[in-house]
Amino acid sequence: MASISSTAPAAVSEKTNGQTYRGPFAIMTVLFFMWGFMTVLNDLLNAHFKDVFTLTNFQAALVQSAFFGAFGIGSLIYFIVSMTSGDPINRIGYKNGVVIGLLVCAVGTGLFLPASIMASYPFFLVALFIEGLGVTILQIAANPYVTILGPERTASSRLNLSQAFNSLGTTLAPIVGAHLIFKVFGHGVDSVKIPYICFAIVFVILAIIFKFAHVPSFTNKEHIVRGVGALRHWHTVLGMVAIFMYVGGEVTVGNNVILFLGTPQLGSITRADASQFLAFYWGGLMIGRFMGAFALSDLRKQLKVTFTVLVPAVAFIVVGLLSDWHNAAHYGIFLAVLVVAFFVGGGSPNRMLALFGAIIIALLATGMTTAHETAKWTVLCVGLFCSVMWSNIFSLAIEGLGELKSQASSLLVMAIIGGAALPALQGRLADRIGVQHSFIVPIIAFAYVGFYGLKGYKIGRDRAVAA
Repeated sequence: MASISSTAPAAVSEKTNGQTYRGPFAIMTVLFFMWGFMTVLNDLLNAHFKDVFTLTNFQAALVQSAFFGAFGIGSLIYFIVSMTSGDPINRIGYKNGVVIGLLVCAVGTGLFLPASIMASYPFFLVALFIEGLGVTILQIAANPYVTILGPERTASSRLNLSQAFNSLGTTLAPIVGAHLIFKVFGHGVDSVKIPYICFAIVFVILAIIFKFAHVPSFTNKEHIVRGVGALRHWHTVLGMVAIFMYVGGEVTVGNNVILFLGTPQLGSITRADASQFLAFYWGGLMIGRFMGAFALSDLRKQLKVTFTVLVPAVAFIVVGLLSDWHNAAHYGIFLAVLVVAFFVGGGSPNRMLALFGAIIIALLATGMTTAHETAKWTVLCVGLFCSVMWSNIFSLAIEGLGELKSQASSLLVMAIIGGAALPALQGRLADRIGVQHSFIVPIIAFAYVGFYGLKGYKIGRDRAVAA
């Protein structure tokens, strides 16, 4: 899933004399990796708990609803407090915000122990909700904190690198997690106990290390705007809906890959084997983000073209070496389509949203109406075209807001609750018409994202919503 740059801070750090805090930054990259890894593990839990507790598709999808629901509720609370009393992170400091987020994550993952002992699915959902609250705090605090851990001129580079590690986590999680949950620790409810206890310990260790790490202190002197001024701009309101739809669509597809590959139309692939293919979906986001970093940069045209083509070329070789060349051949077709789409998009955020949205709709429609290899690879390769959507929506939605950007950022983070709502909706539909045809839900979601890129981003940009 996309890493959130929710509150790019108007912060003033103490003089660092050009010093780069490599130790704390290394901790932050591990942090970005960890929450990406943990987020995608939910896709495995969805399929695992469905079997262990004999759940319907709707009930199993509550895994995502609990986790991403915490984003919506946590961000709403944060927004209300900020609106009425000022920014909480500004008061306690970004460093302490990161520490608190890590400890809340540790509590959530630690609760998997009693949930496993009690074999209680509702208890697992509570644990996931608390874990989601911790990640919400981290998202708000960690992204801007990365920007001050070194010279200002390299702040963007550090943030992009950290977000790349987030995508690395989402790519490795299906492979490592599936091995642990489906093979090493068995197939029952206890199979998640040891992995999540280990995660809790890691979160505590990271919190302790970060608490005592030597990092620069800073104050945020940005004026906190009270009221709901950001909601008076239609392009921001429609951007919130776009974030809701994008996150919901992205999570919904990833959430159902394992179940989809296990259907008879796809050859009834086992849970463990299907989990390995999930890496293609989330790895696609990583590939596309690296390409987007070059395609949307200020590099000279020749360098843009070179690096934009080099990234998928390297990805093709890596897939062939680590998986097999049969899979690489299938994946390579869509990598080529991605390269063409980037050049057609021409570095325009809104044009890329519209084009990538249309391609995703075509891929999902093909996955719904075909079978076997064609259906499998069209759905797996949706991730390639989800890659740049978050950053493009976000930048378009806050453009021209001036001092209201921070408030708008909080609202956009709140819209991540789409990752809770749409998977549950697709789960309910899958119980009635089957997993394959339930992909109509993300099709509608990405159709809206395409609309936002075509027209929504400029509606009311220069005028306020009537009070």
